[in-house]
Amino acid sequence: MTGMLYDIGLTIDHGYATPAEGARTLVHLLPRTLPGRQWLVTGVVSADPAPNERTDRLDFFGNAVTELAWARPLEALTLSLQARVERSQTAQTLDLSPDLAGLSREIAAATDLGPGAPHHFRAASPRVAPGGEMTAFARDLLAPGMTAQQAVIAVGGALHAEMTFDAEATDVDTTPAEAFALRHGVCQDFTHVMIACLRGIGIPAGYVSGFLRTIPPPGQPRLAGADAMHAWVRAWVGQETGWIEFDPTNDQLVATDHVVVAYGRDYADVAPDRGVLRTFGAQESAQAVDVVPVEV
Repeated sequence: MTGMLYDIGLTIDHGYATPAEGARTLVHLLPRTLPGRQWLVTGVVSADPAPNERTDRLDFFGNAVTELAWARPLEALTLSLQARVERSQTAQTLDLSPDLAGLSREIAAATDLGPGAPHHFRAASPRVAPGGEMTAFARDLLAPGMTAQQAVIAVGGALHAEMTFDAEATDVDTTPAEAFALRHGVCQDFTHVMIACLRGIGIPAGYVSGFLRTIPPPGQPRLAGADAMHAWVRAWVGQETGWIEFDPTNDQLVATDHVVVAYGRDYADVAPDRGVLRTFGAQESAQAVDVVPVEV
């Protein structure tokens, strides 16, 4: 087993041309503890200015959620995270997943309806509806006898080859069908498209939000604030193996450079910062992330 220890810092700055009379926001920023894989050593989510109301809880999927509310004018708002996370990764196990027909039978036999049950991740969700073109794309990649895990890796690899990372091509409201038609997008788009493809061929799939450690080019210093919040896919490939995670933006099974924050059906379940405010005029937002390995 290999592992990494990270200090993670994040700031999200919001500025308003006209002071907001009040605001309420829902925050998914605190990394999860996942037994055997990831441990939240310490972590705190804070806001400046301090809110009038605050509630910290777990949602249905077991994600840490912070609800914040302000009952006074806001000209600016900064949300911050400081956390230390230990990330372990066991060696890749043998592929024990069934073929897709066998997977369908195992899904039908699953009686648990808890947060990790595959049933929650099979059909359309608020931001992902399986579409004909995406389903056809995934079906064309299938081969006789292919296991569910092989299908996940094939779809993720094909999307990585087919799509181009482009931060200017889409926005947070772009649908998977639109991003797939463009063949351009960011990690959220890659992830939503892959989820739609997998659900279309009968593989339960969900959205993972988290942090990705970036490694600078050889000879270049690491730039403060240059790391990123990231998104990737988790797919249920049978009773024996359970959930696996794949990053289609980078064409790889998830390893120690990925730190999980939240699990959901799609982005709508796990948005880092989502809320309402009473204001008008322009708004600005900026984000800075540091994922720093800790020498031990």
